[in-house]
Amino acid sequence: MNASDVSAKTKVGKLYDIHCPACGAPAYYDIRKGTYNCSYCGKSVGIDKAKNQKKGFRDVSHKKMRESIKKFELQRATCTGCGAEVVFETGEAVANCAFCGRSLVRKAFVNADIIPELIIPFAITWDEARGILGDWCAKNRHRKEARAINSRLDDLKGFYLPYELVRGPVKCDVFRIDGGSIYECGGFVDRVFVNCSAKLDNRVLDAMEPFDLEDLKEFDFSYIAGHQVKTGDIDSDELVRRVDVEVGEDYKPVIAKTLETRAVNVTAHCGDVQRMPVLLPVYYLAFEEYMVAVNGQTGKVSVRASRDSRYLLLPWWLKAILATIAGSAGVALGLFAFGVGKDLIFTATGCLALVLLFVFFTAYSQQKEDSFGLECYRKIFTSKGGPFVREGDKLIQSKKELKKPVTTPIFFMDLVGRQQEVEIRFTTLYRVIRALAITFGVVFLPVIIALLINGFNFSILNPAGSAVWFCITVPLSPVFLIKYGRMDIYDNPWIYLVDEHGKKKRYKAKHSKADWEDTLDFLKEWVKPPLLWFTLLMILLFCSMVYLTAFGWVE
Repeated sequence: MNASDVSAKTKVGKLYDIHCPACGAPAYYDIRKGTYNCSYCGKSVGIDKAKNQKKGFRDVSHKKMRESIKKFELQRATCTGCGAEVVFETGEAVANCAFCGRSLVRKAFVNADIIPELIIPFAITWDEARGILGDWCAKNRHRKEARAINSRLDDLKGFYLPYELVRGPVKCDVFRIDGGSIYECGGFVDRVFVNCSAKLDNRVLDAMEPFDLEDLKEFDFSYIAGHQVKTGDIDSDELVRRVDVEVGEDYKPVIAKTLETRAVNVTAHCGDVQRMPVLLPVYYLAFEEYMVAVNGQTGKVSVRASRDSRYLLLPWWLKAILATIAGSAGVALGLFAFGVGKDLIFTATGCLALVLLFVFFTAYSQQKEDSFGLECYRKIFTSKGGPFVREGDKLIQSKKELKKPVTTPIFFMDLVGRQQEVEIRFTTLYRVIRALAITFGVVFLPVIIALLINGFNFSILNPAGSAVWFCITVPLSPVFLIKYGRMDIYDNPWIYLVDEHGKKKRYKAKHSKADWEDTLDFLKEWVKPPLLWFTLLMILLFCSMVYLTAFGWVE
């Protein structure tokens, strides 16, 4: 879906759809207008009304839960069926009496603040999950993690884990690191699940997603009977932070694609999203430094590496120096391999190093990265292929991979005195051709002028007359390409205004009077003594080169 689409239309489960109060049809969020629009009658539903609509659903859901819970014994430690003492592990909500098999629910779990509203039931049995994980270990036997996990497959346990299902409009502040620009965009997130367990590795759980919401059910205690259930153990502030971070990470790839760089920081603001407590089926295994999760619905495997991986953060200026050394060393080795003399190698490499240093300093200075240090992170390994589906009594893996739907964000900028929707473009064919043309024009400027004044008489053209100019501009040509082919493109994107009908019009900022005055003042300094004499000398030398190039040496 592209940014010109009016609505963020995604196929979703009816249980968390926003519905039109007039006709009952699903309403889809319009990023431009900031409202939910009915897909049938066209009426709109404001964000506040949409959230109140879900509040009504919650009230009904909690009432049903109170009725449902009466079917279960609410015991803390003693089974009323047989008198046996039942121990609830920390964070678990449901336990079975080992003697009579009765399902017992922790009293705290029925607190209205933490009771789940939705659930995706287990679709894969423990034996099947063990087999799927065993297959992953066999395919990755070269990994230390696979060998260690393979010996502990019987310790795999199934849990219903607490999540928040997030769906709704978001706003993002985007910082482009390699250009220093800041942008604002609006979007719509769907099927984002935020883990509510403090001690579980959120990256491992994220890697085993997504879930298929076609199996989403309204919560009932009958689904969790006989299963272990974890309760959420993070506070509301941490949950809000996790929602913002999770949504920002989900949106980062599509924003990075729009801005044509991975070097972006995305800060999401999710105050207007719907958040609904949900239980998700997960098979989990953790021991020593190993951590594994198997999606209890799709069978996707995620495994955390047993050791940290490290990478070195370098400031931009050190990157430029190292790149210069590497490039110069490569040229020197190449010349040595062809038998070039040492004196020529040192001379050529030294001259090249000066040019490369200037070029790389120009390029890397745009990254604005001055940090230095050793960063550590854990790799996450995942299984390949689509979800496992049941065909009869067999579990078969689908070839089509399940992916999260992500709506393309719409960018907004303050232009012409108000905030407007815009489309941002960086690299275009015209801008690339222009960068090449400017570079070519600067390098061959004396030759071009010489041909104009000698009537394009190539027979008398003497390019050697511009040798000094070539010696200066040819080494600098990479700088021109970087300036106009990268820096100028990234720092000054083309901006198109988008009206309510989706029509686009190029926006060109007008230069202020102060800009013209500053430019004029700069030029005036070059026609005043003492700079005037230097300016005249440069003009004289340039005209001499043009004349010598056009007509050659006069005998």
